Amino acid sequence: MWTEGVPVEEDARRQLINTARLPFIFRHLAVMPDVHLGKGSTIGSVIPTRGAIIPAAVGVDIGCGMIATRTTLNAADLPDNLHPLRTAIERAVPHGRTVGRGKRDDGSWENPPDVVNALWRELLPGFQRLVAKYPRLQSTNNYKHLGTLGTGNHFIEVCLDEADRVWLMLHSGSRGVGNAIGSLFIELAQADMRQHLANLPDRDLAYLEEGSTHFDDYLEAVGWAQDYARRNRQAMMSNLTTALRQVITRPFGIDREAVNCHHNYVQKETHFGSEVYVTRKGAVSARRGELGIIPGSMGARSYIVRGLGNEESFCSCSHGAGRTMSRNEAKRRFTLADQERATAHVECRKDRAVIDEIPMAYKDIDAVMQAQRSLVEIVHTLRQVVCVKG
Repeated sequence: MWTEGVPVEEDARRQLINTARLPFIFRHLAVMPDVHLGKGSTIGSVIPTRGAIIPAAVGVDIGCGMIATRTTLNAADLPDNLHPLRTAIERAVPHGRTVGRGKRDDGSWENPPDVVNALWRELLPGFQRLVAKYPRLQSTNNYKHLGTLGTGNHFIEVCLDEADRVWLMLHSGSRGVGNAIGSLFIELAQADMRQHLANLPDRDLAYLEEGSTHFDDYLEAVGWAQDYARRNRQAMMSNLTTALRQVITRPFGIDREAVNCHHNYVQKETHFGSEVYVTRKGAVSARRGELGIIPGSMGARSYIVRGLGNEESFCSCSHGAGRTMSRNEAKRRFTLADQERATAHVECRKDRAVIDEIPMAYKDIDAVMQAQRSLVEIVHTLRQVVCVKG
């Protein structure tokens, strides 16, 4: 556990022990400093396995992660009034969710733009193979969700680094279709283990055994969803850049070395001389020299980091600050005035619907970074000036 100096709830500790006791865990779990209670498995944990994968540990926001890129702009190039920039971003990228009888969800496209169409053409063959095996995946939000943000803690930000250079950063995953894939295989794992569920400490620890049809199908489906999530972030970054150019007329360039990293995913890796499946549930790959993104909470600092390749952590680091309380508890405890004070320096929504994302509902990002100083080194420190929430 890389948790020195940060609080760890007792329920999360019990959940970690439940997962660590499973017979196919390889060596040990690695626990990141942003650790907190999750569904089935703990968020902020790295779960290496041999011979099995736990679909609920990967979760339903498959491939959720971050993308960030630096521009050639600096703080002086931004307008004094940042509200028009925020509204331009909100117009360029569908976000949130609206539902109603006969109404279109404003969080999806009505007519997807060319960048989305091009990416969907690349994703479509794999999707058709999945649908041929699992027809219920056909009627999901897939094509019209590509290049959209979603809800909850997903966000788009314009940030400044330590040299006042402008960065673009966003957080999202595989949207509706990833949720459907994750939910489907969690159900299949539980159905396959129906006779053994009573022996598990949590039914959401139901697993798929290597060599089974569902295991192989899950690897294919989760790989596709992770690819979708990566392309989803690429599409949004393209549209975010277009929105920025509409507001800032001065020509500017984009750093080609964009950091695009998952933090909810599974993949095969080699550790301690063995090939294993590594599930990072709220954790980022941090191989030596590899760049990653650790966002703080709304209104706090974020970090571009370089991995140190710490093998005991399975070359991983935290994926953010980590919540200290539930969304409902944050809404009970804090007021709109608290939210306004905490985000006074950021152009963002300041209404009751986003109180659950108030910075005080998260761990101290500085303490989180200090606790993982043996996992990553800080390359850039970013502070938000514009934030669009899902």
